[in-house]
Amino acid sequence: MKRAWTINGRFLTQPVTGVQRYAREIVKALDRLMSAGHPLARDLEMDIVRPPGDAPDLEVEHIELRIAGHSSGYLWEQAELPAIARGGIVSLCNVGPLAAKKQVLCIHDVNTWLSPASYSWKFRALYRSLLPALGNRASKVVTVSHFSADQIARFGIAPAERIDVIPNGREHALRWEARHSAATRAAAGESTIVVIGSPAPHKNVAMLLGLADRLAAQGLKLAVVGALDARIFAHCGAAPVAPNVHWLGRLTDGEIAALLSDCLCLAFPSLTEGFGLPALEAMSLGCPVVASDRASLPEICDDAALYAPPDEPSRWLARLIELKTDGGLRRDLRRRGRLTVQRYSWPRSAELYLEALAEIDGVLRPVGEPAPALRQAALS
Repeated sequence: MKRAWTINGRFLTQPVTGVQRYAREIVKALDRLMSAGHPLARDLEMDIVRPPGDAPDLEVEHIELRIAGHSSGYLWEQAELPAIARGGIVSLCNVGPLAAKKQVLCIHDVNTWLSPASYSWKFRALYRSLLPALGNRASKVVTVSHFSADQIARFGIAPAERIDVIPNGREHALRWEARHSAATRAAAGESTIVVIGSPAPHKNVAMLLGLADRLAAQGLKLAVVGALDARIFAHCGAAPVAPNVHWLGRLTDGEIAALLSDCLCLAFPSLTEGFGLPALEAMSLGCPVVASDRASLPEICDDAALYAPPDEPSRWLARLIELKTDGGLRRDLRRRGRLTVQRYSWPRSAELYLEALAEIDGVLRPVGEPAPALRQAALS
């Protein structure tokens, strides 16, 4: 008997951030598993449907891509997607249709609760009402770290027993072709600290910018990657023309790969993160990481990063100087990083989604119950 699931493809019409990267890589990995005849996909029919409009291509062979409906955004997702879907719905980017009870919903973080200042009041109100309604209705809620799973349960978004952790993978970063632009080449070097993040307060970029003068005194410079927003200057007192701060804006994957391969480290000072994909990408490329000691980052980076409290700039300065002056430490972090990232794999994460779908369809028992032959075949 065939099982049918439709992937909510609204993310295909959105700019690619970490959340959309997750969705794209999970779908591509699912497609490869289905094409290879994975045991849990042999009776599975899966398509992905998106609203009309321009969208980047998604390279899939087995999963059918459909464009359907007349609207876009939340309206398309809530009003049209439930009628368009051919079976259960997989929503990979925080929200999905309320009308769909048979749904696997990935909620990446609860930042609207943990860092309300990073979002408009309208966005906070929407997510604080929509996520609990979705989380308590969906067949299963997925998230990307145990930290996020704990927070989702803590805020009553979904009961703990219906939350699965399916993390990000790393292989996409290994496919990036490192290619400097004139701007990244000018910013790169053994004394360059790369910072990747939006101007949102929880990303805490302002803290590092506030250290610009003290970093300059140590011969260190900052290369800031991401959307530029003058509002952050007010939070840190750093002028955008500080001579040791390079404002790079949005970069291609190839430019990011070149920069991370030619720098002192990635600095990742977030106050909260659901996962922290840039840290995983940096370690995959052999770049040392100095990270916040909060939220999911110690879970994801384990012993492969240096840590400092995100609200103690002097500790960050000390860590960065330590890394600059200790070549053995840099080599050790690169080694540990390459070992740590082996835990994260898009194919394995996609396989966990196949297990979740099979469990909901009743062909795979929950963990702890006697395993049917299908589970034994899938895991052999």
